[in-house]
Amino acid sequence: MSQFWEQQLGEIREQLLMMSGLAERNLSVAMRAFVERDDKLCDTVEAEDTQIDQLEIHIDELVITYMATHGPIARDCRLMLAASKIASNLERIGDQATTIARRARELNREPLLRPMVDVSTMAEIASEMLRDSITAFVEANADLAVEIIARDRSVNDLNRTVAKELTAEMISNPRTITRALNVVTIAKALERVADHATNVAEEVHYLYKGEDIRHEPTLHHPAGSSSPDRPQA
Repeated sequence: MSQFWEQQLGEIREQLLMMSGLAERNLSVAMRAFVERDDKLCDTVEAEDTQIDQLEIHIDELVITYMATHGPIARDCRLMLAASKIASNLERIGDQATTIARRARELNREPLLRPMVDVSTMAEIASEMLRDSITAFVEANADLAVEIIARDRSVNDLNRTVAKELTAEMISNPRTITRALNVVTIAKALERVADHATNVAEEVHYLYKGEDIRHEPTLHHPAGSSSPDRPQA
């Protein structure tokens, strides 16, 4: 492969790393805005989301150019497809961070509901999943990608716990409904972040192993656990 094409592949990887760094930072700032009740941090998240959007467009342009002009082999085709899908998931993580920031701003206008430890835990797990999924991409570590997928269940479980607790709160004290719904939306956004990090991990596994594991029930719902989409027997 010529040095020119190697440089193009390198640029695609670098842009993905930059995009993932921005998405992770925006998620962190959005959660700080929520916990610290800081409107300025909310503004920062919304302002920087545009940069993430532009990086997605740039990566897609690089992928299209490479595919159209290079005649890539199968391995490179997988990389191009994975790069485009990873960029799309990172952009959506940026969108979820913006959702958290907007809901945090609304919460700042009202008295504090109560600290939600489970929400902060969800954010920690989802952020680690995002960080590790990119590490798996950079280090060609398909085993790490599989391990990340298994963590998604814990975020789903926490999301259900938060929704259950806040539903009970709204029933017992209707004055909390607006605030509780905003927190429920933040928890759901974090659950979606974990989903997108899982998607990235699946793409990494496909890239390096050539195996599509997106719909493997044993990975997403390990033995001894039940799928949330299926009723208990």
